[in-house]
Amino acid sequence: MEPKHVGAHTFSTMKFPYRCALAFLIYLGTTSTAIAQQEVESGSFLRRYIDRIMGENQDPTAPKFINYPTLAFSPETSWELGVSSLYVYSAKRDLSNRLSELKAFTFYTLENQYGLWLDHAVYTDQNKWFFYGRARYQSFPLFYYGVGRDAPSSVQSVIDGEYILIRERILRETLPSFYVGFGFDYQALNRVQYEGHSDASADVVIPSVGTMGSSNLGFGLGLLYDNIHNAMNPRDALYSELAFLRYSTGAGSDFDFTSYIVDNRIYRPIRKNTVLAAQLYGQFTQGNPPFNMLSLMGGESLMRGYYLGRYRDKNLVAGQVEYRILPFSFSKRFGASAFMAVGQVFGDDHAFQWKQFLPAGGAGLRFLLFPEKDIYTRLDVAFTQEGRGVYIFIGEAF
Repeated sequence: MEPKHVGAHTFSTMKFPYRCALAFLIYLGTTSTAIAQQEVESGSFLRRYIDRIMGENQDPTAPKFINYPTLAFSPETSWELGVSSLYVYSAKRDLSNRLSELKAFTFYTLENQYGLWLDHAVYTDQNKWFFYGRARYQSFPLFYYGVGRDAPSSVQSVIDGEYILIRERILRETLPSFYVGFGFDYQALNRVQYEGHSDASADVVIPSVGTMGSSNLGFGLGLLYDNIHNAMNPRDALYSELAFLRYSTGAGSDFDFTSYIVDNRIYRPIRKNTVLAAQLYGQFTQGNPPFNMLSLMGGESLMRGYYLGRYRDKNLVAGQVEYRILPFSFSKRFGASAFMAVGQVFGDDHAFQWKQFLPAGGAGLRFLLFPEKDIYTRLDVAFTQEGRGVYIFIGEAF
């Protein structure tokens, strides 16, 4: 299962985009102050909004909806302005049904870059059907380092283009918590332009496959065991997925290849307020995929601290463990986590080797945003051999 959370930003001190997410820091500061200051005028719009979103005495079956602005900056994009939305609910307002999520994020930069993200994870009544998908439309720079684990540490090219993604999975429960279904994935990279970004040279490094973009459509099947009740904060659950997607020129793709995904996660409570979470993930590719559809290491969910795509190749294996305190014993809303991960990419030119795993790790703070839904905002700081990253999102990383 791909990372589920959108609408926040990543700041990193590595040699790719210097991005800063300010919106949630401002939001949490505002809401925490509002909660502490009872003398704030009760009739004010801001206070009513905060009470409606974060109040502890509300109907636990009621859906929750939040909008918030985002603000980011990087040298490549200049200032970026955005708006994020999150809607969570249980089908028929029955809390025995799993929590469903609808998310949206749109942004615009002063360099005339833009994007719209839509994500959903929806369960029907009695959890019989599970619809999981995402859509992306954006014009935004892609940072390309090369292919393989020996890719240099400096950005080799900044690739501008128009990126479109539409992915959907439709799964039916056949046994308790066991789902079977099909999915499709459409990805297109168009209007590609390259900009030299190497520290050593102004020369542009061009990917060997899919140089000027491509359009690819894949269909596949999946098996899933999933007894997670709240995917934004699993506490005692098991998740195991096996899926594949086949992209064929006969079905309208520019390239022929097959992608396999294995994703296993376990969540176990240690104490009433603590959770030990672990994940083992693999993505394996056969055939000849374009560079933008190789297995990518990094991002806000797995191998935090690395830019998503810092390392790319046909295959990826990675694992992580995280200890979560949700919340502290002395607080109703604040908690923390500590995590560590290892991962590597490999392919035709670089075989899998046990000694080639790259480490990452860090810690984070948590703030209970929706008490009735047990949903936290997270602020994670991750460290790697090349630098660090800061992530601000609603919901846990996995």
